[in-house]
Amino acid sequence: MGEEIERKFLVNDMIWRSSAEGLRYRQGFLSTVPERTVRVRVAGPKAWITVKGKTVGARREEFEYEVPLGDAERMLDTLCIHPLIEKVRYRLILGLHTWEIDVFEGENAGLIIAEIELGSEDEVFEAPDWLGSEVTGDPRYFNSSLVANPYCNWRR
Repeated sequence: MGEEIERKFLVNDMIWRSSAEGLRYRQGFLSTVPERTVRVRVAGPKAWITVKGKTVGARREEFEYEVPLGDAERMLDTLCIHPLIEKVRYRLILGLHTWEIDVFEGENAGLIIAEIELGSEDEVFEAPDWLGSEVTGDPRYFNSSLVANPYCNWRR
């Protein structure tokens, strides 16, 4: 851990869904300033707190630690900025990479984003047919931004 290189894309087709399993996520932010975001996440029976640095290109520092589920749920309910991010995350292995596809709910319903983590910013990967426009550098699509300005407020 220590660094994340991730690219994000909109999803323009649902054909991927039949071959992927989903897990419900609930997450919130203790800090959303661009220089350092602090996220609390519950995914199924597990929970984490994650500290991320400022995104530069597709790269940023990241530190993640598992925390007790009850502590995370309490932080989400009492300390995190609302609205919380609610989504179902699907994982799909294509070639040498795993795609994480987030189907957002609540105030961000209608938004579907696919993410891929890479070993370097210029790493080549197979782009599936259902992949839409890249939104890696667009701050509107950062989860921390979706708390302050949910998708329902600005979608086309």
